[in-house]
Formats: sequence, C-alpha cells, structure tokens
Amino acid sequence: MPILPAPVQNLINAFERLPGIGPKSASRLAFFLLRAPDDVANQLADALSALNTATGTCSICFNITLSDQERCEICSDPERDRTIVCVVEEPLDVLAIEKTSGFHGLYHVLQGVLSPIEGIGPEDLKIRPLIERVRNENIREVIVATNPSMEGDATALYLKQQLAAFDVHVTRLARGLPVGGDLEYADQNTLLRALAGRQEIS
Repeated sequence: MPILPAPVQNLINAFERLPGIGPKSASRLAFFLLRAPDDVANQLADALSALNTATGTCSICFNITLSDQERCEICSDPERDRTIVCVVEEPLDVLAIEKTSGFHGLYHVLQGVLSPIEGIGPEDLKIRPLIERVRNENIREVIVATNPSMEGDATALYLKQQLAAFDVHVTRLARGLPVGGDLEYADQNTLLRALAGRQEIS
C-alpha cells in the first residue's frame, strides 16, 4: 500500500475524527482540497481558525455566540417571552426549534445529557445555572426538550426532580419525535406538533 505524504495523511486522519466521516470520505475530502484552488483551502483554514477565536458561549443560556458578546442574540432580544425557557442538549437543537418559528421564549443549553456509562453526571452539565435562573428570574414554564432517548429521558426526570421545589410548570416535548432520534434531524412540522403537544413530566 503506497504511503501518502505526511501532510495529506494528517489531513485524512483529522477528517476521520469528525462525526459521520469514514476513511473513504476523509480521503475524498483531503484529495479534493489537494486539487482545489488555493483560495478554497485558505477559506477553510480561516473558518476553522475563527471557529475557536471568534466564538464563545452565552453567559446566560450557554448557546454559541460571538466571543466579544456576553449574551447571544436570543437572550438579548427584548421581544422574547422571558417567562418560558426551553432546555435543550446542544446548540444545534436551538437552531432546529428556531426554524419552526413556533417558539418565542428563551433557551438553556445543557451541553449534553446525563450518561452514567460515559461518566457524565449533573456536575458536567449546565444544570446548576438553570436552577439559578428559575430561582432568580420570573420563569413560569420550563420545557424540557432533550432528545427522546434513554439519556434524554433520564435527564428530563432529573430536571423535574430538581425543579420540584420551585413554582414552575415543567413540561416535556410531546412524542411526535421518534424515539432515539435527534432534534436536529426532525422536520419542522414534527417539531411544531411536539412543541404544541408538550406534556407534564410524570
């Protein structure tokens, strides 16, 4: 088997670490960039560099924002309903719900879910800041929009228990979403039905 030059092999190895990219796809991407005009590779390099240097995390909801902004656009929007908070696993879930144009409240990004198998406990997620928001802000409803999986359900039940001491309505997205699926892959109509049919966590 021919040995590739180190820069090419290193790029293939880097692509392989991305989710959904296997060895063949990684090789195709690397050889595409090898043949592409210099500006294509330079734009990609600049974009990757800016991904870390120009982005940050919202101090309130932990969604992605620009590094020089303390709050994201959603938390800064005075038109949003500040009495409802939708709790999601990842920033991609915020994008999925926003595309439906059916939710006008605020968000809270947990940055993961409880997973004892992977060693992820409550202290590894943004659960404590959520509890502080409920304690200190005029929040009437918390919509738990974790994915309909074992980990997502376990996280939802844990949040329900943690918020039981507060005068807040805790709901869960209706089962219009497929079990084991991810919010980012759901179509807009399914997400709208799930939002409209959210239920009390029992």
